[in-house]
Amino acid sequence: MTSIDVDGVRDAVRKKYVHVARTPEGRFQYPVGRAGALAVGYDPALLAAVPEAVLSFFCGVGNPFALGAITAGDAVLDVGCGAGIDLVIAQHLAGPRGRASGVDLIPEMADRARLNVGLAGAAADVVVGAAEALPYDDGTFDVVISNGSFNLSPLKAQSFGEVWRVLRPGGRLQCADIVLQEALPPEVANSLEAWSE
Repeated sequence: MTSIDVDGVRDAVRKKYVHVARTPEGRFQYPVGRAGALAVGYDPALLAAVPEAVLSFFCGVGNPFALGAITAGDAVLDVGCGAGIDLVIAQHLAGPRGRASGVDLIPEMADRARLNVGLAGAAADVVVGAAEALPYDDGTFDVVISNGSFNLSPLKAQSFGEVWRVLRPGGRLQCADIVLQEALPPEVANSLEAWSE
């Protein structure tokens, strides 16, 4: 693609994640659920805060919690919160004086996150929105986390600009994601479906 078809990319991502909201099984080329979380280095003690029915929806690509501590009282935003597993963990770590908020582009994923947050007894809130237009005021969050979502955005510079905008001075981004180490073959680079694979 010489220029990015933003709407086409979003449609391709939506098509996949509508199904992931029902079950992530068979949708990824890596382990999901508890096995996936353990494979990317989640502390089993952290996972104890997540009911098994919720944890079964884990499909992250890394562990953003390995990049720094979430402390009691922190305000945490999970960009591309998916089914809400990291959101539940963030709320657990931030405690009753803190807060966790999640945003996801896909309405069905946001619905799944709300359901999972409720099943986990967490107080986190979830909204539908895009990483490149976050629906929050400037300087709202101490920490922004993300797990495998920035690679799905066709507007990465805008997305990271939005993260910077919503972070408080001294705040930080803890991001686990997929990155390219070499150029993609043209048939993959020009494929809308490749954005969600």
